Amino acid sequence: MLEDKKKLAIRFVGFDDAWEQRKIDKLLTEVIRPVKMMDDKEYELVTVKRRNEGVTSRGKLKGIDILVKTYFEVKAGDYLISKRQVVHGANGIVPKSLDGAVVSNEYLVLTDNDGMSVEFLAILSKHPEMYKKFFLSSYGIDIEKLVFDVDDWKKRTINIPTIAEQKRICLFFKTIETLITLHQRKYDKLVAVKKSMLEKMFPKNGSDIPELRFAGFTDPWEQRKVENIAERFYGGGTPSTLNSQFWMGDIPWIQSSDLTGDELFDVVPRKHISSQAIAASATKVVPKDSIAVITRVGVGKLAFMPYTYTSSQDFLSLSGLKMDGIFTTYALYKKLQSELHIVQGTSIKGITKEELLAKVIMAPNQIAEQRQLGVFFQSLDHLITLHQRKLEKLKNVKKAMLDKMFV
Repeated sequence: MLEDKKKLAIRFVGFDDAWEQRKIDKLLTEVIRPVKMMDDKEYELVTVKRRNEGVTSRGKLKGIDILVKTYFEVKAGDYLISKRQVVHGANGIVPKSLDGAVVSNEYLVLTDNDGMSVEFLAILSKHPEMYKKFFLSSYGIDIEKLVFDVDDWKKRTINIPTIAEQKRICLFFKTIETLITLHQRKYDKLVAVKKSMLEKMFPKNGSDIPELRFAGFTDPWEQRKVENIAERFYGGGTPSTLNSQFWMGDIPWIQSSDLTGDELFDVVPRKHISSQAIAASATKVVPKDSIAVITRVGVGKLAFMPYTYTSSQDFLSLSGLKMDGIFTTYALYKKLQSELHIVQGTSIKGITKEELLAKVIMAPNQIAEQRQLGVFFQSLDHLITLHQRKLEKLKNVKKAMLDKMFV
């Protein structure tokens, strides 16, 4: 038994027994269910994803098409470990939908016994200590080609609570996983809705009327060159990093890494510079309500800036906008993203100022329609951000609990 109970930072009320240190081979049972492969029979093959993303189907094949004939049947509730991918988190429980599927001898198949449940092992496998044991029980030179030494792993010891406490811990993490899945689905659905609305509420190529429109607007949209939608354009620059005084001011200075994914608003600058830095470099003070567009590394990202700022040379900023700023941000975003999608798979190192200014976007003539579109998409983005933050918070809670609820 472990003497130091204080190692457990968090524990459920009613459980105060010390956790017991036991060998892994005494806690789990390896099962082998050989399959006699029949040429005309169809089999479902399964694999285990990396990063603890679970067991999934590899598809169905007839026996005659499966070259390696050494396969084993798995049952719902079995615990699978990929012997060649375990150091990358390739382990998990077989779901009911894959009951009766088959795996090769590249997998270790385990079931629980009186000492530990596989549900508890599934949680434990995400803890750093178990990752360490997986790694120490693997051999090879290349991290991508390490082979799991099952016998060595089984000889190692782990600290476990009673079965009753295991069940309580499993219930807690199952609840968190359910909430994470719920918010992930909501987030994914909202992202899909945004993508769909960007297609439906902007005219398709060759058209000047969108498929969906707010009531009261019927005029055709117009083509507008980027060079005609703003009064001024600002480049950027990086003050010398050798002069620490340049970086002790209060003027926001943004770089491409400050812009995150598809978030077009709420940029938080991590660095601020002084007026002396501006005078001694190529960066310029950009008025508020401008749009910062990345033209180098990270092409396709942009953000609406509601405050005065400066930027690195990775940006071209559009200032003195002649259209609604929020709408213009989404119109530019849609334009750049559609072009990136067309040339996906190629390496885009950047676009020139001339190339950006020559691009054409579609816009309604009435400022009222522009504003309604801007408000609609910004509200949608706020919902997406809300669910994303809830999702991140739940994942952080899960990570913290893994650290605090295990020895």
